[in-house]
Amino acid sequence: MAKYRILSLDGGGLRGLITARLLDRLNKHQDIAGWLDGVQFYAGTSTGGILALGLAAGKTPNDIGDLYKDKGREIFDDSLWDDIRDLGRTIGAEYSNKNLKAELKAIFGNQKITDLSKKVAIPTFDLDNGAPANQRTWKPKIFHNFKGSDCDDDCLIADVALYTSAAPTYFPSADGYIDGGVFANNPSVVAIAQAISQKNDPTERASLDELVLLSVGTGVSLTYIKGQTLDWGYAQWIKPLINVLTDGVSGVSDYQSRELLNDRYHRLQIVFAPNETIPLDAVDKLDRMEQIAAEFNLDETVAWIKDEWL
Repeated sequence: MAKYRILSLDGGGLRGLITARLLDRLNKHQDIAGWLDGVQFYAGTSTGGILALGLAAGKTPNDIGDLYKDKGREIFDDSLWDDIRDLGRTIGAEYSNKNLKAELKAIFGNQKITDLSKKVAIPTFDLDNGAPANQRTWKPKIFHNFKGSDCDDDCLIADVALYTSAAPTYFPSADGYIDGGVFANNPSVVAIAQAISQKNDPTERASLDELVLLSVGTGVSLTYIKGQTLDWGYAQWIKPLINVLTDGVSGVSDYQSRELLNDRYHRLQIVFAPNETIPLDAVDKLDRMEQIAAEFNLDETVAWIKDEWL
């Protein structure tokens, strides 16, 4: 049976450096060298969306990884004046998106999604659909280049990359969109649904039995909240809530993808050491991320790629 190969990339801010370096190691591994050339469809959320769009545009994993390593401090630059204006993080995003926007423009220029040689699906969240009053609401929005009634071919790649990475509290919204991680930080199920969608042109519609999917995370901390009965309100929940939501939806997507595809699905996810936390804006831990990616044992993923992907 023909295979339809999908690479799905999680969100996680600067931890996208881990994903990029892992992909580079895998692509240079002697047993599976060049396996990335076989990807037909990239799905990515937030930093994974930037990676997915970059790879689909012909960039190497290290091209995008170097963006995080070399420009991360500029992208996540929190000035004293910004802190004063925003009262810390109380009324305003932690960071401006000015530098991120400039870097995305430098990478993608005026390329549109239609210019990509591979298929992509990039989750974002539309805060206002602009519909008449009786239909006006917020909603998930998947930017993609599959031929069909809802194709987004004319959208600029740099714009879509900015939309999907507009993480709430970290960056301001962009043209009314925020980070797709609020509902699909792990976009594996989004990828499956998009690949087999009945809205796709028949020539670009895969069947479920053809799908082979590698899902790559950005690393996860061993996080928990002690206590059996937490009588918390806004003040207590606001700090952990984003991580609870993103980790939760990622786990659900992992479960659903595994149930749908069985052995044709593989999840590559690093679990950080106990008591080690790497936030998505951890500019001080970029070298540590490099170390983690360089030392992680990839034997299981290499074996899966040999058995299911190639």
